[in-house]
Amino acid sequence: MFKKLLSAVVLIGASLVAQAEEFEAGKHYEVLPTAVKTADPSKVEVTEMFGYPCPHCNTFEPLLESWVKQQADGVDFKRIPVVFGRSWEPMARAYYTAELLGEVEKTHQAMFDAIHLQRKRFRDLEALADYYADLGVDRAKFEKTFNSFAVNTKLNQGDSKVRSYQIDGVPSMVVNGKYRITAAMAGGQQQMLKVVDYLVEKEQQ
Repeated sequence: MFKKLLSAVVLIGASLVAQAEEFEAGKHYEVLPTAVKTADPSKVEVTEMFGYPCPHCNTFEPLLESWVKQQADGVDFKRIPVVFGRSWEPMARAYYTAELLGEVEKTHQAMFDAIHLQRKRFRDLEALADYYADLGVDRAKFEKTFNSFAVNTKLNQGDSKVRSYQIDGVPSMVVNGKYRITAAMAGGQQQMLKVVDYLVEKEQQ
């Protein structure tokens, strides 16, 4: 009986080791050549790089939202809208505007739905202001903030992070300014979050 119990413990231990070694640098995630300073060193920062026009970001959003709700206080989650071309900038500005106005929760999923389900196109401030007003955001505040210094600063900081994180596709996840994860490397969107969990735990140890 004791030998059977010991064998079971050994098997469980071996399984846990296998799980811990399941994800490898260079295979399932990339180690960034230079670590980027995070906002709060007392927490593990997890950043999603996304774009509203991206269909893969749209399918990833429900998975990510569920993941975010499960995180403890030790994880500092952030989003950065990536600007791949001029047509992406108005939507990145809209995200930062909503963030500054405290309206992301109300508008974020709605933007994905508008673009990918309702086939809306947002090419300028007027179209975005109309839509955000329909969502209950103060139109005057939205218009005033959209081209503000604060939004311009956030755009510049976001562009800097894109370069530092070496982002060439979205959605991408970055853990603690050190590791970049993509669905292609991880083996799928759900698997990408498992790699993120592994790296968060690695950083917390």
